Amino acid sequence: MPDLTLRTGFEIELLAPAGSDRQVLADALAARSGGRVLRSFHHDSEPSTVPGVGVFRHLSPAFDVVDADGLPVARLVDDITLVADLAAAAGAGAGASGPGVTGGPARPGHRGWYRVLSDDARLLRLVERHADPDAPLADVLAPVAALFGATVDVQGAGARVNDATGATVAVVLPLPAGRERPCEVVTPPLASGHRDALERLLAPARELGFTVPHEAAVHLHVDAGPFRRPDAFANLVRLFAHWRAELWSALGTNPACRRLAPLPDALVTLVEQPVDDADGSGWARLAAEARTTGLTKYADVNLVQVVAARPLRDTVEVRLLPGAIEADDVVRRAALVEGLLVRCLDPRPLPRPEPGDAADPRAATDALEALAGTVRR
Repeated sequence: MPDLTLRTGFEIELLAPAGSDRQVLADALAARSGGRVLRSFHHDSEPSTVPGVGVFRHLSPAFDVVDADGLPVARLVDDITLVADLAAAAGAGAGASGPGVTGGPARPGHRGWYRVLSDDARLLRLVERHADPDAPLADVLAPVAALFGATVDVQGAGARVNDATGATVAVVLPLPAGRERPCEVVTPPLASGHRDALERLLAPARELGFTVPHEAAVHLHVDAGPFRRPDAFANLVRLFAHWRAELWSALGTNPACRRLAPLPDALVTLVEQPVDDADGSGWARLAAEARTTGLTKYADVNLVQVVAARPLRDTVEVRLLPGAIEADDVVRRAALVEGLLVRCLDPRPLPRPEPGDAADPRAATDALEALAGTVRR
């Protein structure tokens, strides 16, 4: 099994069996590490069905596992792109309730779990700062209501806070049925022993009956700093633009995975333009121009934080690995990606692929391994 050398964080999408949830795995991981589980909130967003509101942003239950020394083991969160298995379970009679599932009245969420919703990201950050993730649904917005000199309006199974003008600040509703089952396992950055660290997380998941969801992916996060050079960034764009077919074939990218896309054509064109870096300002100018090309995090590779003026997460995120629940499968594919990322740091421009059968996984893998092998690691 190849070893990984880059400091890498992993996001691995799993699905708890019916009747279970991501907290069950969190508790098992805490028990094995002699640690504990801390409840927290996870940010996400989804299209709105309310006229005039494009996106609803929400906070959902998350579980941070720390070891006996308080060091992070993993963070377990929802992933709203995982829906097919939940729909299949509902269709088979598992039962679905809650907003956006049946359209009927909301029932209490699994274990009393809930989501806090807002149409304003700033307000949602305010809610997260002041709300207690361990509080019950009826009380979780009380500190927010106090900030606005308002009270919490509890209606049926939900609650809301409005400001003095009647504008809604935030709403809390029961977690829709089944949304306790998606479980994205987010690791801290791993500098060494990647395979063993992943197996310590995935072996308990397998024992508890967790599976790989229909839309699953594995995401890799590597430090962005080395790629903040015009030559390295250009090679990164060339790799995921020109070698896209080979990458999908060799890695076995899941065609059902949501939120994947090619890089913008404008960015691919931009990195081929000469960059005057004689005074060391070339990167700043290139990054500023890259921000205008329509970059989004929902692509095969997320370069948004690489070019951001104020990065929130200082990583390159590779998003096109397929789902897996075996550490060996994750590390084998990650090793190929790592070799290619290292090649991108060579100032020589990355070549385009030779004509061939990119749809053949073996041929695509051979071509990518040859590309990665042009620099000794």
